[in-house]
Formats: sequence, C-alpha cells, structure tokens
Amino acid sequence: MDGRSSLNLSENVAALIAYLFGWLSGLVVFLLEKESRFVRFHALQSLVFFASMSVIIGILGRIPVIGWIFAAAGGILTFGFWIIGMVKAYQGEPYRFPIVGDFAARQIRE
Repeated sequence: MDGRSSLNLSENVAALIAYLFGWLSGLVVFLLEKESRFVRFHALQSLVFFASMSVIIGILGRIPVIGWIFAAAGGILTFGFWIIGMVKAYQGEPYRFPIVGDFAARQIRE
C-alpha cells in the first residue's frame, strides 16, 4: 500500500468502507476508485461475496425448516466474513475469501 486512494482516503480506510454496507458499499467503492488496486480488490470481493450470499440466503430462506436452518447458518457465516473483511482491509492485508477472493484478484490484475 502506498498511502492514499483516489477517493482521498487512506487505502486501508477506503477498503474497510467497501465492506461496511455489504455489496452496496462494495459496488460504490468499486465504481468510484480509479487507482488503488488494493481498494478495488476489496471492493470487488465485497460486492461479489455479499451479493452472492444475499441471493443464496434468500433462496434458502424460502425452503421450509431445512432451508431456514441453512439460511441462518449462512447468515452467521456472512457476518463472520463481514468482520474478517473489515479487519483485514484495515490492517492492509489483501485477504482472499474462499472462491470469490481468487475471482476478484484475477479481475483486478487484468
């Protein structure tokens, strides 16, 4: 990390903000950030992960009993990754979530 993002914030704060409101803040930061690959990586990872989990939990939540259990577990898992994402971003680490982290990294490199 070299300091500041094009959002006139330090890179670690901008990356943390990408996780703050899930996929919505990920989308906003991804669209606004033009220079920092670190911030863009975290924003894209946030966008893809939280949007995917929203869809998955929404579908599971419509299935009686067993789906509700899996949806609740998915909600707990999502909350855990939300905390991990914010902490790692603030610490300046390009921490990759399973599956979506590799996807986000590939998109940012290209």
